[in-house]
Amino acid sequence: MQRRIFLKTATLGAATLAFPSLLRAQGKEPIRIGFPLPLTGPFAAIAGDMKQGAELAVDELNAKNGILGRKVELLIRDDQLKPQVGAQRTQELIEKEHCQFIVGGLAAHVQMAINEQTKKAKVLFISTSQSDEITAKPDASTITFHEALNPTITSRVVGKWVMENLGKKWWIVYADYAWGKQNNAVLIETNKKMGGTVLGSTPYPLGSAEFSAHLPKIQAAKPEVLMAVTPGADDIAFLKQVKSFGMHQQMKLAKPLHWISVAKQGGPELYQDVYGGVNFYWELQDSIPEAKRYVEGFNKKFGIPPGDYGVYAYSAVLEVARGSELAKTTDADKVAEALRKSPQYNHVKGKQWWRACDNKSIQDMWILKGRAPGKTKGDWGLLEIVSRVPANEDYDRTCAEKGHTG
Repeated sequence: MQRRIFLKTATLGAATLAFPSLLRAQGKEPIRIGFPLPLTGPFAAIAGDMKQGAELAVDELNAKNGILGRKVELLIRDDQLKPQVGAQRTQELIEKEHCQFIVGGLAAHVQMAINEQTKKAKVLFISTSQSDEITAKPDASTITFHEALNPTITSRVVGKWVMENLGKKWWIVYADYAWGKQNNAVLIETNKKMGGTVLGSTPYPLGSAEFSAHLPKIQAAKPEVLMAVTPGADDIAFLKQVKSFGMHQQMKLAKPLHWISVAKQGGPELYQDVYGGVNFYWELQDSIPEAKRYVEGFNKKFGIPPGDYGVYAYSAVLEVARGSELAKTTDADKVAEALRKSPQYNHVKGKQWWRACDNKSIQDMWILKGRAPGKTKGDWGLLEIVSRVPANEDYDRTCAEKGHTG
C-alpha cells in the first residue's frame, strides 16, 4: 500500500517537474517570418536577390541564437506580381503558417494588398517595395514599416541631380501602374520646380515592353534627357529598342533606379552611360565597413556579389529581430513601439532611421553610371558610383502631407 502511494506521488511529482519544461519547449517554437514576393514574371531577378538577402539575415540570426532564443524560419511565397495572389499568400502565411511577422513585397500595387491583410490580422509588416502610399493615410498603420525608398525620395534625388548635371529638357517613359505613375508625377514636379521642360510623358503597360511605336516621336522632340521609369525586365527591352534607334547618341539616358541584377542580365553594351539612383551598391565595401561585412557574407553564401533590393530584405529581417529583442516579445504593437523609440540602425551602409510619424526608413542614396564594355570590374561591376546623396527627411513628403497629425 505504501509502495502504491509512493509510486502515485512520485508520478505526480515527475509530471509537475516536467510541466514547466513542456511549457518551455512549447515557448521555443520557431519564430516565423513570412515573405511574399514575385519569384515569377518581369521582377524575378530582383526578387531572387531579395530572397537571398533575407536568407542570409536568417542564417546570421540563427548562428547567434535566433530571436529571443528561438530559431527563425523564413517562409517564402510567390505572389506572382498579382495583388489578389499577394493578399491570399499573406493570409495563408498568417492564418495557416502562423507567421508572427511579414516582410517583403516588391511591386507597389501588390505591396498594398499585402498591407491590408497584415493590418487586419494585426501582424507587423516591413515592406521592401517602393510606394508612396504605404506610409500615408489611409494605408499607413502603426504596425506597418517601410524599409525601401519611395518614388518621392527616389525621383526628387535623381531628378535634381539630372537637372544639375545632364539637362533640363526631358521626355519620360513610365510603366502604367502605381510605382511608374508616382515617379512620373514626382519627376514632372521636380523638373518644373527647377525651371526645366518636360516635352512629353509616355505610359506603357507593365510587362508589355514594346516601345518602338513611341520612339520616333520622342526622337523628333529632341530631349536632352530621356528618363526611363521602366522596371525589371522591361528596362532591358526598353534600352535595346532605344539603342537600336541610335537615341543613346542623341540624348542622355537616366532613370530613377538602377537594378544591379537587371544590369547584369542586360550587359555593359546596354547600360553604358545610363545614369540612375540606387540604395546600395556592392562596391561600397571599399568605403563602408558594414557594407564590406555584408558583401563578404553574401559572396560566401551565394558565390556572387549582392544586389540592391536584397539589402532591403536583409535589413528588414534584422529589424524584426532588433525590435523583438528590444521589446522582449513578438507582439506587433510592442515591437513597433520599440523600433520607434530606438529608431536608428546600421546593418549595411551607414546610419538609417525610422521616422516616428510614419515608420518610414530614411537612408542614403547613390547615383550610378554604367561603365563601358571592357571597363567593368569583373562580371558584376557594371556600374560606377558618381555621387552620394546623404539621407535627409526633406526629400520625402512631410508627415502632414501624408495625412498624419499630432
